[in-house]
Amino acid sequence: MAELVVALDFPDAGRALGMARTLAGAAPWIKVGLELFTAEGPALVRELKAMDFKLFLDLKFMDIPNTVQGAARSAARLGVDMVNIHALGGERMARAAMAGCVEGTPEGRERPLLLAVTILTSMAAGELPVPGAPGPSEMALDLAGKAKQYGLDGVVCSGLEVAAVKASCGAGFIGLTPGIRPASSGGDDQRRVVTPAQAVRNGADYLVVGRPVIGSASPREAALAIIGEMRSV
Repeated sequence: MAELVVALDFPDAGRALGMARTLAGAAPWIKVGLELFTAEGPALVRELKAMDFKLFLDLKFMDIPNTVQGAARSAARLGVDMVNIHALGGERMARAAMAGCVEGTPEGRERPLLLAVTILTSMAAGELPVPGAPGPSEMALDLAGKAKQYGLDGVVCSGLEVAAVKASCGAGFIGLTPGIRPASSGGDDQRRVVTPAQAVRNGADYLVVGRPVIGSASPREAALAIIGEMRSV
């Protein structure tokens, strides 16, 4: 059964914690990204974990292997449930990240899931800054195959690509899909988007939703409506 991950895309702890309290008991997973983590750091992650959420730390690590290993180790020590790196960092970096996740996980706990970001869902065809680059979907599928070879748990990819990823890498290889927009949503900076039902139908395991929930007049109801759509497939 696919699970909803609500992105707490806020600039400060006050608003993030207020939204988390609103969503408690409705959405099982929350995501802390670059803006919020840079502003509030590990202390906020600990507060959110104390509220019994499962937490995706979305920092997209990409650096030399030793640095990424240390970052992944620190994330695991925080008790996060999922963390990610960029697939473009290559095999040595990916394997170092996995080693860090294992090293940082306290005894008796499961290590965080480690996913690789393929191609950002904000990027459309022709926007990859590489001459002669393949289209986003083709490149995402190639990077997913590499992430599986590197021993990672899955990838972050568009809902447009997750079916092909599953067919190529196996049903057990996790597909987390951002760029989820209910049919009633307006336009924004995302490009390769799908509805919640489409993402689940295509095989997504986790759906990341931010603005359609946290920007709603009734965030809890919006989250429950999306979960209802996911379960209707």
